[in-house]
Amino acid sequence: MTTRKAWLLSSLFAAGFFLAGARDARAQERGFALDKFDPSARGSEWFSNDSLDLRGKVRPAFGLVLDYGYRPLTFNNAPPNSDIIAASVVRNQLFLHAGGSVVLFDRLRLEANLPIALENYGHGLHVGVVNFNEPQHEQGVGDLSLGADFRLLGKYGDPFTMALGAQVFLPTGSRDDYTSDGQVRFKPRLLAAGDIGAFVYAARFDFQYRGLDDDFGSVKLGSELGGGISLGVRTLDKHLVLGPELSASTILSPTPADPNTGLGGDSASAAGTYVEGLLGAHLTASDFRFGVGGGVGMTRGYGTPAGRGLLSVEWVPQIDEDKDKDGIKDDEDACPSVPGIRTSDPQTNGCPPPPPPPPDRDGDGVIDSADACPDTPGVKTNDPKTNGCPPDKDGDGVFDAQDACVDVPGVKTDDPKTNGCPPDSDGDGILDPQDACPHEVGVKSDDPKLNGCPDPDRDKDGVTNDVDACPDEPGKPDPDPKKNGCPIAYVKDGEIKITQQVKFKTGSAAIVTGPDSEGVLNAVSEILLKHPEITKVRVEGHTDNVGKPAFNKTLSKNRAQSVVTWLTKHGIDKSHLYAVGFGQEKPIADNATAEGKAENRRVEFHIEEAGTAGSGDTTAAPTTTPTSTPTPAPKDKPKEEKKP
Repeated sequence: MTTRKAWLLSSLFAAGFFLAGARDARAQERGFALDKFDPSARGSEWFSNDSLDLRGKVRPAFGLVLDYGYRPLTFNNAPPNSDIIAASVVRNQLFLHAGGSVVLFDRLRLEANLPIALENYGHGLHVGVVNFNEPQHEQGVGDLSLGADFRLLGKYGDPFTMALGAQVFLPTGSRDDYTSDGQVRFKPRLLAAGDIGAFVYAARFDFQYRGLDDDFGSVKLGSELGGGISLGVRTLDKHLVLGPELSASTILSPTPADPNTGLGGDSASAAGTYVEGLLGAHLTASDFRFGVGGGVGMTRGYGTPAGRGLLSVEWVPQIDEDKDKDGIKDDEDACPSVPGIRTSDPQTNGCPPPPPPPPDRDGDGVIDSADACPDTPGVKTNDPKTNGCPPDKDGDGVFDAQDACVDVPGVKTDDPKTNGCPPDSDGDGILDPQDACPHEVGVKSDDPKLNGCPDPDRDKDGVTNDVDACPDEPGKPDPDPKKNGCPIAYVKDGEIKITQQVKFKTGSAAIVTGPDSEGVLNAVSEILLKHPEITKVRVEGHTDNVGKPAFNKTLSKNRAQSVVTWLTKHGIDKSHLYAVGFGQEKPIADNATAEGKAENRRVEFHIEEAGTAGSGDTTAAPTTTPTSTPTPAPKDKPKEEKKP
């Protein structure tokens, strides 16, 4: 634009302010479909271009695209390449594009999109006798578009896919809001896309027929030629597509200079040309796809924003591909391009079956037709029944390599330790032919008459198991069957058992000195010293029923305490012992007889806390401590109380 024209334009702006009162006499420029962003069909991995995912017999997709354009319609008060803006007739446009698509027959796609204006405003401009009005409504709808695309070549994921399609824009928007031409628009298009390794691309070429031929400023609106290209990478296991997009269009109608504004020529060509660049990313997560992008306009053409921001969310059902139609999904198919069979090996799953096995399947040098064991490597023999079989020295049908008893004929079993061996009915490790007691678990013996029979004296104390009251604890013979073969003290069932009683003076807690009582207590002490894992023992005192219960209870507690004191003095940790008296409450024999009363007058040692409580049949006692409150002894001893 010449300096004279710039001066003229400035004068026209100034005149506009002075002629504000004559607004009704000015020409009113009506709006048109301004927003140049036309979102791709739902299901694409680009914002403006199309990845041509036309898979599915009946496959729908739905989504929303939020489109913000900043200053899509501005006028300069300087030459066309200047950044000095006189006014933003449309300053902000925020559209929510609600749309959907459905793919039919793996080839045809139908689509629809409705732009909903959430924010649409600007500032009016007066140039000479021409008014450029701002949008009349901040909210509304744009032109509803309906489209269809037909795949011509290739398919999704191939290096090259091509489709032919078209869109029809119905005039559901408003010219006064710059959201419609007020008449039907038609846009045929040619689309291409492809994947080359990790790289992806998309391209389009389109022609938009616009019946609107009004002048707008320096531009005569009309049909447009347009296109776009996208280049990017597919990463994150093919879930993310990232890359730039370029879109462009230009009005085909020649535009002379406008006598009212003085605009035309080069400025008109620039105003009718749209070029915009975007950088976007689309992430697919299961059946949902999320997109974010932004870009800038590269020209001052009508509809070209100074900046644009995009957000999208779509529901796009994913398809499990099976290119070779063998029933195995491509992501599981080791040979996705060749029909095969399903296997449990990921390296062969979906691949053709291997060739038939060679004539010598086991590779032992004996051909299958002559191999008596064609699936088991063996050795050549002159016997057709054993040729090609592994050696079987004892001839029991169990090959030597698996025979646990190579030199003794046996029977097949699933246990590698007994396979090929004679049976062992009782499972004691002594085979039945050598087992003198084949149906009883026993031990080995040099005596053939005893080999495999139960040990008659397990604890080797000279008392046979059948009469030994403690067959696993070495002891001494005793005429009492309950004590025969038992030691003085031993651990069993969570208790330190004693076979002799601690003796006390009559009616007293004093321990009778001598070998009997001390022998018992020494035996108990030895057990506790040998078993440090026993950390808590309850020493219980018990009496017969002679005397008053309260006195007996106190007496039994004191006797138990005397035992605790004795053990403590002989090296046992005091914290490991505590005394409890039960008196006559827990008899173990009949108090009606002298023998029963003698059994009831006793001390017991119950293990409450222990790790591994000694040898024999050992079970730690519960760790809970029974509550027992001793009753104080009466001051005067009743005369009838005798030797509890």
